Amino acid sequence: MKRFFVSLGEHVLNANSIVVFITLCALWFGFSAGIRPLSFPDEGRYIGVAWEMLTSGNWRVPTLDGMPFFHKPPLFYWITALGLKLFGANEWAGRLAPLLAGLTAAMALHFFVRRHVNQQTANLAVAVLATLPFFYVGAQFSNLDMLVAGMISATIVSGASAVLALEKGQPHHALLTAAYVFAALGILAKGLIGVVLPGAILLAWILVTKRYRLILSLFPLTLLFLFAVLVAPWFGLMENAHPGFLNYFFVYHHFQRFAEMGFNNQQAFWFYVPVLILLTLPWSLWIWRAFTRIALLEKERFDVRILMIIWLMGIVGFFSLPSSKLVGYILPALPPFAFLIADAILACHAKTTPPTSFAPSPYFGACLLVAVTLCFTVLPIAAQLDTVSFKKVLTSVALKFEPEDQMVMIEEYQYDMPFYLRAAKPAWVVSHWNDPSIPINDDSRKELFDAGKFDPAMMQRVLLMPADFRSQLCQYAEGALWVWGKKEEQANYPFLEPSTRLSSTEGKTLWRLDAPFRKQLTICRETPNNG
Repeated sequence: MKRFFVSLGEHVLNANSIVVFITLCALWFGFSAGIRPLSFPDEGRYIGVAWEMLTSGNWRVPTLDGMPFFHKPPLFYWITALGLKLFGANEWAGRLAPLLAGLTAAMALHFFVRRHVNQQTANLAVAVLATLPFFYVGAQFSNLDMLVAGMISATIVSGASAVLALEKGQPHHALLTAAYVFAALGILAKGLIGVVLPGAILLAWILVTKRYRLILSLFPLTLLFLFAVLVAPWFGLMENAHPGFLNYFFVYHHFQRFAEMGFNNQQAFWFYVPVLILLTLPWSLWIWRAFTRIALLEKERFDVRILMIIWLMGIVGFFSLPSSKLVGYILPALPPFAFLIADAILACHAKTTPPTSFAPSPYFGACLLVAVTLCFTVLPIAAQLDTVSFKKVLTSVALKFEPEDQMVMIEEYQYDMPFYLRAAKPAWVVSHWNDPSIPINDDSRKELFDAGKFDPAMMQRVLLMPADFRSQLCQYAEGALWVWGKKEEQANYPFLEPSTRLSSTEGKTLWRLDAPFRKQLTICRETPNNG
């Protein structure tokens, strides 16, 4: 067993082919990405928006239930819609954006560490990063967190490499250009944090390492222009087509939401510290060695180590400030975290083993094996715990959803329902839309209500009051109505008879009301012009 652990570590540390290493990372992140249903609500929401983009043919404006959805910029939706177009409407294709972003972050870290430290440390850092359960799951979870994490990571390492090359009088323009491009993509991924966070981290590193004289050289007019060309057009188009967009996107979503207390996931200031330690086990057991006096003061790797420390603490500190905290926000902190662990492991073993004949201890191999095992088990467990995916309904009953059929959702928007039914038109969402609590609650009704403000005509068509639903129920003559809601909604809508129920799961029920059945309803016989 000891020999197995040692051999495992040696193979990881001594791999020389970059192409092989990248291929292994891609296979590692991607091979299991399609084995579980979409998680509700995040994956259903963001893949659902991309699905609408693909089916509507409108690649400019992200829409949620047919209405402009401006919570986030379009990069994720573009990548996901392209994945769905190329590989079909399946879960794996829907997770293409985080897969590519995770691979980008890993390869950016490898490039930087190989260039400024050595190949062995680069290999180990990426091996640690790829087998952090937190990072592994993030690379297969389809929301915007890993995408912006990948862009932030690539921006930081490109910018830092440009600074180090500039200081030595080496070619640096390509590296600096890459930093600007990744920063622009970061904005298109999730907004201002795509440039503010990497910019602040790089600036802090430059100041700490006393490279003040290089600052002005990092802002050439040509690259500032390139940055504007990449970022400005989409935002300008949206403001022109939907006045008020810039205020809603930047002022409300970037500043008011950051400062307000009324959103979900209220957590203590220190929340991310235990999260980071627990979700990166067993590797996190090594992190204390990265902050020893010897590691901090050794001159040979001081520049790289101090960058990684500033990067790690900057991300965790920034997202600790607001009271609302989501676990995925600190994904950009994982690349420096992985480097510091790898650096600590190598420094520890170098005390007893000459660098030219490095042989990892069985403890390293054991950590690698445990980490891989955790990565293999966490996703199946998560799939079993997810009880609200609409795919569970598909597996319980044979459904044949026709293009002329209409989805109806009562009180709550089931984000993944359009994707799994392959629906090509928006759902009717029935609720009391004059409820004054809607704007202050952080839920699906608020998202739809906000989206409707940018397209009042579509809002009137798809966001229905209960009385409007009863009217449209009778007037709709094209196909079946597929009604999704809590079982107790039958008391409010008596026409949702048991005979029309197709499936019930986890307190939710699916009814199918076909045209002949609707014509026999008392409320429809009493409604004039019922079609």
